[in-house]
Amino acid sequence: MATIYYTASSLDGFIATPDHSLDWLLSRDIDEAGPMHYATFRKQIGASIMGATTCQWVLDHDDSDQPWGTLPNFVMTHRDFAPLAGTTFTDAPIAEVHAQAVEVAGDEDVWLVGGGELVGQFADLGLLDEVWVQYAPCTLGAGAPVLPRAIDLRLEEVARNRDFMCGRYTVVR
Repeated sequence: MATIYYTASSLDGFIATPDHSLDWLLSRDIDEAGPMHYATFRKQIGASIMGATTCQWVLDHDDSDQPWGTLPNFVMTHRDFAPLAGTTFTDAPIAEVHAQAVEVAGDEDVWLVGGGELVGQFADLGLLDEVWVQYAPCTLGAGAPVLPRAIDLRLEEVARNRDFMCGRYTVVR
C-alpha cells in the first residue's frame, strides 16, 4: 500500500490556472490505454483524498451523481457541500483522514488527487510515498503549483504517452 500523488502539470510546474481551470490539460492528446494513464492507475486505488477546490471543479464539470464512481473519497474542507454518496467531507487533521483512507483502501493504494498544497501537508507528515506527474506540452505562467514544498524525489519510471511526458517518483526519506 502506498500513498500516491497522481497529477498532471504544465512544463512550468502548475496543475491549474490562477482561476482553477484545467482546459489546458483536457485539450491534449493521450492514449487511454497507454503508459501511466489514469485508467490503469485507477485499478490500484482503494480510496482518494482531495481538497475542496479540486472537488468543486469535478462537481462543476461532471454531470453524474457519482463523479468518482464507487471509489471512497475524502474531501478536506471547511466549506459546506451537499451530501454525496461515497464521499466524506471533513476538516479533521490530515493524519486522521489518512488513517481512515488507508483502512478503507485495504491492500490498495491511496490517491492524493490534489491540490499541491494539500499534498504538501501529507509530505510534511511523512505520509507521501510516490509522485506521478504527466507533463503536458504547455506553460501556464502562473497558477496552482504542482507541489509547493522542497521534497527530494527519486525517479523510478519514465514513459511517453502521446503528448505527455510521464514520470513516477518515490519520496526520498
